[in-house]
Amino acid sequence: MIYLASNSPRRAQLLKQIEIEFTVLNTSIEEQIKEDESPENYVLRLAREKASAGFASSAKDRPVLGADTVVIIDRQILEKPSDQNHAKKMLQLLSGRTHQVFTAIALLDSASSKTQLVKTDVSFKVLNEQEIAEYWLSGEPLDKAGGYGIQGIAGKFITNISGSYSAVVGLPLYETDLLIKDFIGR
Repeated sequence: MIYLASNSPRRAQLLKQIEIEFTVLNTSIEEQIKEDESPENYVLRLAREKASAGFASSAKDRPVLGADTVVIIDRQILEKPSDQNHAKKMLQLLSGRTHQVFTAIALLDSASSKTQLVKTDVSFKVLNEQEIAEYWLSGEPLDKAGGYGIQGIAGKFITNISGSYSAVVGLPLYETDLLIKDFIGR
């Protein structure tokens, strides 16, 4: 049994899918990239900070899992859109191109911590203005890194994926399962 330091219903669903018992901890951290911080280091830091914040608020009786996902294109981080115009710009940037999705996971307790970064390449078809506008109206882009959810309507925009599908959704199942088994088996 672990704690999950995430309010994401997608991460909770993914943990249930691989039969991990967990309790959700509501945590909040500032998600702001530091000057000269690489996207890889940024997403790893956020996963660690989420796990640490969760551990600080927990009973400290079991490990805490934190995770973060960002979309990267041209070394630019695309997080959750702030409004319709922001989402439109992100989707236009992704249209007809391949981008990367970085998902970091961190598991820690009072004795140790482990982290892992999973990188996945995702290719989009060319999107027209109507598709982008209709997608915004679906409500799906609101709380998704990069302004899209691969597990939802936006799945029809994806022409190719190389890497972990579940990492793009928000939690790499294979790597999370291994990390938890390795951590608890120490």
